[in-house]
Amino acid sequence: MRRRTLLALTAGAGVAWGTPAAAHPRLDLVLAADGSGDVTTAQAAIDAAPSGATTPYVIGVRPGTYLGQVIVPAGKTAIELRGLGRSPSDVVIADDRANGTLKPDGTPWGTSGSASVTISGAGFRATNLTFANLFDEAAHPEIANRQAVAVLTRADKLVFDRVRFLANQDTLYVNSTAAGVVARAYFRDCYVEGDVDFIFGRATAVFDRCRIHSLDRGSSPNGYVTAPSTDLTNPHGLLFSYCRLTSDAPAGTVLLGRPWHPSNDPNAVGQTVIRDSWIGAHIGATAWSDFGTWPWRDARLAEYRNTGPGALVTADRPQLTRAEAAATEIPDFLRGADAWSPECARRAV
Repeated sequence: MRRRTLLALTAGAGVAWGTPAAAHPRLDLVLAADGSGDVTTAQAAIDAAPSGATTPYVIGVRPGTYLGQVIVPAGKTAIELRGLGRSPSDVVIADDRANGTLKPDGTPWGTSGSASVTISGAGFRATNLTFANLFDEAAHPEIANRQAVAVLTRADKLVFDRVRFLANQDTLYVNSTAAGVVARAYFRDCYVEGDVDFIFGRATAVFDRCRIHSLDRGSSPNGYVTAPSTDLTNPHGLLFSYCRLTSDAPAGTVLLGRPWHPSNDPNAVGQTVIRDSWIGAHIGATAWSDFGTWPWRDARLAEYRNTGPGALVTADRPQLTRAEAAATEIPDFLRGADAWSPECARRAV
């Protein structure tokens, strides 16, 4: 695969992580790969959680690598996975299948089915750990459809704090249960790595002080950071606030995104807003791309007050007005009808 091997990744991978936050006062269950806890697999830990919980069920995850696909069903609500290592790299939950990988019955898994972790339970939280899809593209030239999702979200009110997401194409799929259904996810101080459309979907997803790293595919273009498919009825899609967009790819070879229309849905008018962020030279004067026959100018793509060598202001880089920016902050995206406010969310300064 084009990215660094899992064990060679540095603990922070470029994010300024310090000592983990104070441990939760209690753990409901301990997951440990070496058998020193209550269960040894991530799926067993999820299965042990109660259904329909309204208060957090906290699963402490001891350092180690946990291989195998993980499903968090809709009935398993308010689950928290809390990594117990010193940094997010100490706990890794991963699988290695792609869209074109064949199931035992000979049919492909598809993009959604490739996900290492699928989260359908509302109120899920993950802290201080890593989710990865280890599918090795170079080792499988026979597989043409190489989308390989690390995490697929389908639920509302999700929080990821100090979490790494590692894969190549389609790393992080932020979705909802159906078109027109709003599902909110908040990512704070996270690291997301990939190449093609590696943050995509129709959910409302906020990235707050995250590092977004584009891999060098050795091609031109080298990839696309986002592929939003936000429903036209939803005013809030993908928001990046005070993030760092980095890459080892040559200057001007990566695009900020393109609008995805699943099944050619005309109502999937994607939104990506990148504001108050640092953008590396891998992003050029033209930062957005059409997706097939769907023009990027018809989507909701904009920037505001970005800095860095790739933060160019051109006719092909739409900018929010000051008034538009005032209504496009983190609480505006997350609040919703129920006034949801994750304790670590904040307004721009």
